[in-house]
Amino acid sequence: MPDPTVDIGIASLGFAFGDDQDVAATAGEYVPDPERVLKWGYRTFHRAADDVHATDLAAAAARQALERAGTDARALDLVVLATSDMPEYSYWDSAAALADRLGIERTHTLLLNEGCASGINGLFYVAAAMAMRPETDTALFAVVNRVSEFHRNRMNVFNSVLSDGAAAAVIRRGHPANRWLASESFTVPRYNDLISLEFGGAVRPLPPDGWSSRTAPSGYDKINEHFDNDSARLRRFLGERVDHIREVIDAACARAGITRGDVDHVIYTNDSPASITAIAKALDHPPHRTNAELSPEHGHMGAADQLVSLGVHLERGDLRPGDVVALCGISTGMQWCCTLLRI
Repeated sequence: MPDPTVDIGIASLGFAFGDDQDVAATAGEYVPDPERVLKWGYRTFHRAADDVHATDLAAAAARQALERAGTDARALDLVVLATSDMPEYSYWDSAAALADRLGIERTHTLLLNEGCASGINGLFYVAAAMAMRPETDTALFAVVNRVSEFHRNRMNVFNSVLSDGAAAAVIRRGHPANRWLASESFTVPRYNDLISLEFGGAVRPLPPDGWSSRTAPSGYDKINEHFDNDSARLRRFLGERVDHIREVIDAACARAGITRGDVDHVIYTNDSPASITAIAKALDHPPHRTNAELSPEHGHMGAADQLVSLGVHLERGDLRPGDVVALCGISTGMQWCCTLLRI
């Protein structure tokens, strides 16, 4: 059962997006075979202007969440920022930069960079921090994805169109709605380098001469290389992906004292609608109670996917008080994760 000392809920949500881009109109700028991208089913993605970076998006989402909660940034006891793409600078703390952008002179900060899992696991870290610090009453949890097009081709990493967006949540102790119930995650380390970038870090700081993200090999090449071009091994991995999602949701439910049958809505990574529907069927969950309808309008915003979809569902009235929502997904690592909320 959830620890009663960690009684927290999301009081408000705020969002910020890059400019809307039409997938069909722009796919030819990213790949030589736009038809392959169009088959995924995405219609729109968000691309931030060149001078709008991750901290800008996170700060805009945070200000909206604070305004909706009627809270001043100086009243925050904790600021947590989760990012899922390249940082703006090396040797730089993005969470501290966000707090500074919000005009906070002194607070606790936490920076998460677990890839797409950060937006799900971050709620666990907020709960853990508030459990350990009883004086912490109000926290800001912001998640942001701002694609570095120098490093990544938005339409050639895997079967998703990468998108720029941020979400922020004001989390309060004792808030009666959108309550955190439990979180669960696990990592299968043998897949750690599945979608890694081979340069930009300390081992190989610079790309090869003449390299460009627009002409570089696709993410599929990296995946096939990992599995030694063995299609049977790849099929086993694809099956494991679904099995592990089922496993991590069941484990989170066990922590919350419920079963998967008690989950009313599943919010997965903004994968293709077909992939989300396949996940729903594997979970014996109605596909219409997922984010399959929302994903094509936003693209894959890394760690921000689940909170954005949660916010849209709340604003549209799709979720009713008492509903249990599973935020779940897969991340670099490879990590499988799930957080349960009760609306």
